[in-house]
Amino acid sequence: MPGTEDARNRMVDVQIARRGVRDPNVLGAMRKVPREAFVAPGHEEFAYDDAPLPIGHGQTISQPYIVALMIEAAGIQPGDRVLEIGAGSGYAAAVMGEIAAHVHAIERQGPLGHAAQQRIAAAGIDNVEVHVADGTLGWPDAAPFDAIVVAAGGPSVPEALKEQLKEGGRLVIPVGEAELGQSLRRITRTGPDSWDEEDIGAVRFVPLIGAQGWTEDGRRAASSHVPGQNSGKTLPRMLADAAEPLPDIDDPAFGALFDRYGDRRVVLLGEASHGTSEFYRAHAAITRHLVENHGFTIVAVEADWPDAAAVNRYVTHQTARDFEDPAFTRFPTWMWRNTVIEGLAEWLRVHNGRLADPERQAGFYGLDIYNMRGSIAAVLDYLDEVDPDAARIARERYGCLTPWQRDPATYGRAVLSQRYRDCEDEVVAQLRDLLERRLDYEAQDGASFLDAAQNARLVRSAEQYYRVMYYGGAESWNLRDSHMFETLEHLLEARGPEAKAVVWAHNSHIGDARATEMGAVRGEHNIGQLCRERFGDEAALIGFGTHTGTVAAATDWGGEMEVKRVRPSREDSYERVCHDAGMPGFLLDMRRDEALRRRLMDQRLERFIGVIYRPETELASHYANAALPRQFDGWVWFDETRAITPLPPDHRREGVPDTWPFGL
Repeated sequence: MPGTEDARNRMVDVQIARRGVRDPNVLGAMRKVPREAFVAPGHEEFAYDDAPLPIGHGQTISQPYIVALMIEAAGIQPGDRVLEIGAGSGYAAAVMGEIAAHVHAIERQGPLGHAAQQRIAAAGIDNVEVHVADGTLGWPDAAPFDAIVVAAGGPSVPEALKEQLKEGGRLVIPVGEAELGQSLRRITRTGPDSWDEEDIGAVRFVPLIGAQGWTEDGRRAASSHVPGQNSGKTLPRMLADAAEPLPDIDDPAFGALFDRYGDRRVVLLGEASHGTSEFYRAHAAITRHLVENHGFTIVAVEADWPDAAAVNRYVTHQTARDFEDPAFTRFPTWMWRNTVIEGLAEWLRVHNGRLADPERQAGFYGLDIYNMRGSIAAVLDYLDEVDPDAARIARERYGCLTPWQRDPATYGRAVLSQRYRDCEDEVVAQLRDLLERRLDYEAQDGASFLDAAQNARLVRSAEQYYRVMYYGGAESWNLRDSHMFETLEHLLEARGPEAKAVVWAHNSHIGDARATEMGAVRGEHNIGQLCRERFGDEAALIGFGTHTGTVAAATDWGGEMEVKRVRPSREDSYERVCHDAGMPGFLLDMRRDEALRRRLMDQRLERFIGVIYRPETELASHYANAALPRQFDGWVWFDETRAITPLPPDHRREGVPDTWPFGL
């Protein structure tokens, strides 16, 4: 398998060291052991992904980070004698074998144990012995051990394993029921009959089956019983008890349920897809309530600034621009050109028309970065009115971008030549000139300056975005979300110190990136994280999820919209926990029940569907690990959902003002 050494080093650097594992013995061993030799046939290409992988018999090879975390927690040193319980594929035992003097590994399933021994031998590691036995009883023939690592979750710590530790020895084991949330414990033997115990954090492992663990049918084995210990409620039951049922979306009580966020400076509303009717309808209902009852004046959405500006002119009763194209005619048109957005625009127009003070009107603004063509046109049109000489210079400066204004992603390929590298300086110069003349321009046409200045910023950011997008990686994502956050800051500043904003965007933008593999593994940030860092408790991050139904999405970028069936959520996902709670819809306030919050901190998969949905590759394409209570302040759940209804291509309305943005 070509490139495995580079992939292995990236795994260690990004997935393990970046998450805080520092032991040089652990990092060095994981750079040596070929993980691809320990996965099931056909999974070699995924060997260095940040995920567990199946190895048969209902078992998995653990996520690389978890392997490293447990070995570091056990404090394994050169010269140590080590016992591992749950050998599985043999990978963790092989890594420990690179550090310790000798490793005994126990696997209760014969075929797995024999295969693990063969893999370890094939990797050239000769100090690891694999035994087929009941791991809960340890391996007394080789005891005592300097360290014991258990790769399965027990109902309690097996007494046999505690007794097989040396004084000063460390035992690392997950304890608890998988449904209720397991905690990783480190037990250190401090004397003949004394042990210290530490809680390292939440984990999720398969059950530890044996005489001092669980039985095959999921009951606590007789010899594992600890007096006074009670398993308590299941996680779905705890969630159902804490969640607040949702009224019908059209019921005024629905919006009132979100009064708790009415005093925030920024309320960010997420969505698990870009094509689900219930998400859009809920966003609209919450937005109407916040605008009408709590004085929110900014509706900022994950859309292009120029397209949203056409809607803004309509809802705030401004004059139409002669130059502009119809709004939201670029892929994916259904994302904003749909019946819910049309209805919200009509409501905002009526609401604003009743207000005598224009400062209290609620505007509709785009945060996103893509539409360079529209942004350039807006800047030039503004300069034609207030400064024709500046407009002539701007046309010259923007000229090098012109060939890609309608397909800007291709600019990344062109920028490799020096001619196009010069564009960045020209765009920056144009933005600087525009901002330096702010006072002069505001005196002539203050109402339009915000629009022109933001379009100039967008052209600058978009040039950078399409350039770095050519190379891929976290830089393009971070540039885009930084631009969206900075746009939000400019809006709040422009609307004054009392301004409050409601933001619509995907969960991947709204939820704090630090609580997902986006931030922990790929080094990406997002607008939710930046808002928390900037506004603290004045920002509320609210995610949305669903179990099944239909969604509007395409198969490929630029493809036709299809109504696709959403697969039922995976058993190891947050969505399945919500589904198993048995409620058609609810709001979960993450601060309402601290015990539930702690149990939900156990990292699980979360589903992300964008404008592209490929059910056949759903696990790889649309799921990622997250810690939901750290990601969001609130979670809105609709168990079954329907696709959004797009406006038809020939959509017309009689008797509407010439600013109506949805005509063609």
